[in-house]
Amino acid sequence: MKALLCTRYGTPDDLDLADIAEPKAAAGEAVVKVHAAALNFFDTLIIAGKYQFKPAPPFSPAAEFAGTVESVGPGVTAFAPGDRVLGYITYGAARERVAVAVEKLIKLPDALDFDRAAGLCITYGTTLHALKDRARLKAGESLAVLGASGGVGLAAVEIGKIMGARVIACASSDEKLAFAREHGADLGINYASDDLKEALRRLTDGRGADVIYDPVGGRYTEPALRSIAWQGRFLVVGFAAGDIPKLPLNLVLLKGCDVLGVFWGAFIDRDLEGHRANTRQLIDWCVAGKLSSHIHKIYPLSEAKAALKSIAARQVMGKVILRP
Repeated sequence: MKALLCTRYGTPDDLDLADIAEPKAAAGEAVVKVHAAALNFFDTLIIAGKYQFKPAPPFSPAAEFAGTVESVGPGVTAFAPGDRVLGYITYGAARERVAVAVEKLIKLPDALDFDRAAGLCITYGTTLHALKDRARLKAGESLAVLGASGGVGLAAVEIGKIMGARVIACASSDEKLAFAREHGADLGINYASDDLKEALRRLTDGRGADVIYDPVGGRYTEPALRSIAWQGRFLVVGFAAGDIPKLPLNLVLLKGCDVLGVFWGAFIDRDLEGHRANTRQLIDWCVAGKLSSHIHKIYPLSEAKAALKSIAARQVMGKVILRP
């Protein structure tokens, strides 16, 4: 079968499309035919050996996928051949078939297509965990979303609206802000041309945002924190800008605010049932048309290098999907 392989750490151009052996389901596993695999920003870091974990080459990128169960191993009773599923496996889904522990799979209804399902697990899962479990966002509160047109940013805009928040999209271009508004954002700030701190204060009548969702990091984190409301919650989601900021802790004291880490990967390891409940909620919202799981572009596996380059160049709004 075909697989996209990272045989040495490097750039997308260093990846190989290779033939590898078909997987077999061990005890507690299922072999899934991958109909769609989603790429995320962290895939560009994993293949470069710059992510928080470094799998030993050769390996495939892509952590989330959707497909059909082809076979199951000994002891598996909850899934059967033909079941439609989505799954999360940290890395390894950019290939035609994967063997995966069945606790990492969730059944899909017929009403949800594989492409949108593949992009639902990580970005929307991270965001629901952040807003519901960590920030405990309440209806009527203001939510500022940095990087609002990217995968997790778009998820925060959409889920924030479902939860009843007043959503302020923050992005680096008017085009990206228009995209965020199409998906439910109430207001927008172009932080490439406007002062983020002052704009957030202005749009909240001087009060500041109740919750700030930051998957960007870099130079935007501190001005965003300076604009937070009294007893607000600042969600540390990631560092797509490439720099991990250092925060003056006097700001946390003066604002009486909480700085909350969002480590979705650790959450699902520690609370698998909570993760599964969240994912089922996301599937229901997606089927009901409340979440778009918007797809920026679909690539064949043979064009995965171009797909990863588009993510690295910050050209993506929504999700990038591979079809093995």
